[in-house]
Amino acid sequence: MDVYSNIKQGERGAWVSIFAYIFCSVLKIAIAVMAGSEALMADGLNNSTDVVASIAVLIGLKIARKPPDQDHPYGHFRAETISALVASFIMLFVGIQVVTDAVPTFLDPNHSAPSMLAGWTALFTAVIMFGVYRYNRSLAERTNSQALMAASADNRSDALVSIGTFVGVAGAQFHLNWLDPLAAFVVGLIILKTAWDIFRDCTHRLTDGFDQDLLEQLRETISGITGVEDIGDIKARYLGSSVLVDVVIHVDPDLNVVESHSITEKIEERMKKVHKINTVHIHIEPIMQQKLVQR
Repeated sequence: MDVYSNIKQGERGAWVSIFAYIFCSVLKIAIAVMAGSEALMADGLNNSTDVVASIAVLIGLKIARKPPDQDHPYGHFRAETISALVASFIMLFVGIQVVTDAVPTFLDPNHSAPSMLAGWTALFTAVIMFGVYRYNRSLAERTNSQALMAASADNRSDALVSIGTFVGVAGAQFHLNWLDPLAAFVVGLIILKTAWDIFRDCTHRLTDGFDQDLLEQLRETISGITGVEDIGDIKARYLGSSVLVDVVIHVDPDLNVVESHSITEKIEERMKKVHKINTVHIHIEPIMQQKLVQR
């Protein structure tokens, strides 16, 4: 399955998230108004930002699926990362709003306990989001979509947030009224933390940052291939959910062109099989004779 097919399947997971978030956000906000729950309202607003974020990711995936053109010879894969970056700003704004709204309510001694209906609603939607999480995680593993894997992690955190909302509302039934706004405050902090994590990851990728531990794993994989005498240099960068690797390998200077090319084919095959990387740019250089003798 090529990278474009993977992106197309990733769109299916984004659609599932969008429909689930729309249903959950509308239900939570409506019940929060009826039950007077700050925590459930914060949870519903969190899901509303997830709708916008999922739509942004969906748009990014659709743009990323466009083939290379004259202005984009490497394709449009980074549109996926840019859309996630936009989503992080939206989540940041809502997170700040939820936190600032929860503080006055927490300090209000006359704040009344919400109806337990809010708690059961939160628990019901938590079950839904755990189901969405399992679906998207399975799809991400099958398609090797890092964007969908990140989305599934967000699905899981939303389910955990809803469980926290349930605990806050349930605690308020025992005259611990401060638990409901406290749960809203914690939900706001979780939104801010998620926004920061997405922002940090996106900016790291857009500036061609790459995990050095993973780069070392790529080096070890290539070094273990028969015919590769040494690795002169290796670099990698992200293009959306794809990884592009540039490597300089040293081979026996007595090899002919066909034999050298055979080594590059082995590298490409191994990288695809072990690391699911489809794009490897390989530059071949003859190893210095003294190095060859030492090896």
